[in-house]
Amino acid sequence: MSTPQKSQEEILSKLGISQLNPMQLAAQNAIKSSNEIILLSPTGTGKTLAFLLPLIQELDATCEEIQQVVIVPSRELAIQIEQVMREMGTGFKVNAVYGGRAGSKDRIEIKHRPAVLVGTPGRVSDHLRRDAFDTSFIRTLVLDEFDKSLEIGFESEMKDILHLLPKVKKMLLTSATQGVEIPRFVGLKSPVTVDFLEDKITQLQIKKVLSPTKDKLETLVELISHLGNQNGIIFCNFKDSIQRVSECLEEHGISHGIFSGGMEQTDRERSLIKFRNGTHQILLATDLAARGIDVPEIKFIIHYHLPLRSEEFIHRNGRTARMNSDGTAYVLHYERDPLPDFIGNLPIEKLTKSKLPPPSEWSTLFVSGGRKDKISKGDVAGLFFKQGNLEKDQLGVIELKTDCAFVGVKTTTLEKLLPKVNNMKLKEKKVRVTVI
Repeated sequence: MSTPQKSQEEILSKLGISQLNPMQLAAQNAIKSSNEIILLSPTGTGKTLAFLLPLIQELDATCEEIQQVVIVPSRELAIQIEQVMREMGTGFKVNAVYGGRAGSKDRIEIKHRPAVLVGTPGRVSDHLRRDAFDTSFIRTLVLDEFDKSLEIGFESEMKDILHLLPKVKKMLLTSATQGVEIPRFVGLKSPVTVDFLEDKITQLQIKKVLSPTKDKLETLVELISHLGNQNGIIFCNFKDSIQRVSECLEEHGISHGIFSGGMEQTDRERSLIKFRNGTHQILLATDLAARGIDVPEIKFIIHYHLPLRSEEFIHRNGRTARMNSDGTAYVLHYERDPLPDFIGNLPIEKLTKSKLPPPSEWSTLFVSGGRKDKISKGDVAGLFFKQGNLEKDQLGVIELKTDCAFVGVKTTTLEKLLPKVNNMKLKEKKVRVTVI
């Protein structure tokens, strides 16, 4: 059955966007007129929409096979792109495949072929090697955050993917990093480059916070007190350090989430959900969170450890002061340690003696029904307003997934709310509602 093609105006209206930014317009023109495109733009400027909009217009509604493949370096980015395309309401099916979940789940989802397949290099190459689907209709390949996807660790998988997609006519590479060398095996001949990296985000401030001791935990707590009730990310270089910093924050009653490569995928996703809905205002993370994750406007980031490379410093800082907002990046620095050359001279932030921010007033609830149960966000809201008797300002962000939903609610409502909504029917399904 063919899919009715949605116009760009209809898609933008559904997303609540009145007009595209200059980068998105330039990308759209390049994608329409060329078969080899390199799109360079800072983190948070809307690259996903920039390439999805024109590529969706090229899909054939009568074709029942996969037509476009998007390769991403992380699970989170795969999930995010899948979510964006679903929110666009194009009528075309999209699926994300990635490591960390059963391959059988992928096979069930892609049995009814998506028009667009999004995935990490290892998982996509695995499906291709198994001949999991017909590749003869795949004409477009996107390498999103290609500087990460083409790093040494992914080289063999990327070679496999390019070899096993022989019918690809259009290739698009995106990045937020300047001057990355593209390996010869990618096979680009004369790409058109759309470069918006020089459009520096002027609202970003970078400041230095001096620590009198090499162990900077005490200074970190003082900085969080100084910053008050704002949301931000604290970057560490190692999983072990995250554990240590987390224990320190817990001792001081500072609510926070954790996000690192050593966690189970479900736990990583839940950390991001709690950060997005305000249950946690602070996310403690490795460089995995420096790019390709969907998070709200962030007022600050803190470099508890400095990254080893200037590119990661740029990507971390790019999580704040995005688009038209302002933000500050703080470098926690032990006075006697030398700073790397890529940092430069930074103004020193003097910390004021302040109280620690109060705990968040939001909690997150898990609802055991989702999109596959024909449940909508409106259905979830209806359950909490009608059965739960919540006021409008007591219900926060609702995130609907394939098989579940997550709901932000005011913590003060929990005691009365849970008995009213747990084990109630949503559509035809009786759902469990629990605090996570």
